[in-house]
Amino acid sequence: MFSRLLSGDLPRSRMLTLLLLGVLAALAFAPFLFPGAKALNVAAKICIFIVLVASFDLLLGYTGIVSFAHTMFFGIGAYGVAIAITRLGPTWAGVAAGTGCALLVSLLLSLLIGLFSLRVKALFYAMITLAVATAFMTLASQLSDFTGGEDGLSFKVPELLSAAFSLREAPFLGVSLNGKLLSYYLVFTATGLLFLLMLRIVNSPFGRVLQAIRENAFRAEALGYRIVVYRTLSNVLSALFATLAGVLLALWLRYNGPDTSLSFEIMIDILLMVVIGGMGTLYGGVLGASLFIVTQNYLQDLMKLASVAATPIPFLRDLVHPDRWLLWLGILFIVSIYRFPFGIVGKLRLKARPPA
Repeated sequence: MFSRLLSGDLPRSRMLTLLLLGVLAALAFAPFLFPGAKALNVAAKICIFIVLVASFDLLLGYTGIVSFAHTMFFGIGAYGVAIAITRLGPTWAGVAAGTGCALLVSLLLSLLIGLFSLRVKALFYAMITLAVATAFMTLASQLSDFTGGEDGLSFKVPELLSAAFSLREAPFLGVSLNGKLLSYYLVFTATGLLFLLMLRIVNSPFGRVLQAIRENAFRAEALGYRIVVYRTLSNVLSALFATLAGVLLALWLRYNGPDTSLSFEIMIDILLMVVIGGMGTLYGGVLGASLFIVTQNYLQDLMKLASVAATPIPFLRDLVHPDRWLLWLGILFIVSIYRFPFGIVGKLRLKARPPA
């Protein structure tokens, strides 16, 4: 039954299984294991980025397409919900309307980009998507009447998800059973369902054709597969999942702006997460997103402690100063990519493989 739930795509490594179960348990019980607003926000962000990174891996790892427009679809989802709730009010009808409109816009845009751009070479396609994403971000920043411009949009959510809503007055295991907790478990549940759906897609006959195209497009075309059609469908599916990740982000933050969902820095982060976790596995998205976001949020705090401990040694104190956290973050990920050239999942599966 467990194998069927994962569409037959088992971790194939005991260590990988333990790591995935550890991430699942940590996210499932995060409100109770890690009290505090920051910890819950980090857990929710990990969930959202698992969907976003896995959807990008569907495009890069399984189809072999490099796109820089992924954050555009992420932003469309977030803006769709933000604009709809701002116009229609904090109702579930507003959420549904915003989600539906965002999915429709992403469907049309990804279809157009795929049909008109995927016939060119990979490098030119990457440049086209970069230009489209940049133009969309500029447009979102300038249409202040709809998007709030550079300031973005702050909005309320349906009452069930608001902090004012309470299931019971007394806390349960020290945690308030309010709308914020329900919001987290909405994000967590949606992440699980979307991830399992993506696993189903990549392990279907359609997913195997995508992998065949990635390995040898000429051979796949010679076998009768129309590679432009398959690549376009992969582009569309990837965009739709990214849009849903954007919807989850907006519902969690109750805010969206250009820097929140459309920034090119987010695109770089997604690329790093995919490479660190392991391309073409989807499980790599789980580990890559978890490792990256936890490091991004807590490395500076650890360096602050190290800087205080190293006070008697001026050189060491300056070296581990919290202001240099980005430098150490870069070094950490360079080392991780050097140590795991096929990503964490690839390395663990390789070690678990029996000798020939």
